[in-house]
Amino acid sequence: MIDFSLLYDKNIDNLFAFGSRFTTNRELLKDCIHDVFVKFFTRKDKLKDVHNIESYLFISLRNRINDEYRRNIFLCDNELNDSALVSNDNIIEDTMEQPFYLAEDQIKQLFNNLSPRQRQIINLYYVEHRKYTDICKIMGINYQSVRNLMHRSICRLREQVNKMQDAV
Repeated sequence: MIDFSLLYDKNIDNLFAFGSRFTTNRELLKDCIHDVFVKFFTRKDKLKDVHNIESYLFISLRNRINDEYRRNIFLCDNELNDSALVSNDNIIEDTMEQPFYLAEDQIKQLFNNLSPRQRQIINLYYVEHRKYTDICKIMGINYQSVRNLMHRSICRLREQVNKMQDAV
């Protein structure tokens, strides 16, 4: 028999630290951790074959966070921390041949025109300085898909910046 309170107390800090690598939204992370434990408790009879409970919890948490992002993809326009995106001017400058400076509201508009997954990958790579292999794990997609998504995201930003330059 599993002592759930002991299991919870033993793993909560590590799960929170692990989940913080996937999202900066602390409330979402807390909800996901609690959902994992509730699911574990309610399905304990079906999980008799699980030999490493801690690994199960970590994998379940990662999957739960990814499910939340997928579920909220159409509900939330502001998935990322806008202040972190705005503060990193290198993203826009890296996409262009000549320096072109944008106002804060223009940068927000650029990112709002990206899909949530495009915003997520830009944030992970340029703001959080994650490597492609880490992004694969965080987003739950393979290496080539990460590269393709990054390429499409940068192309989309370039296209939008070029439109802004032409308007000036």
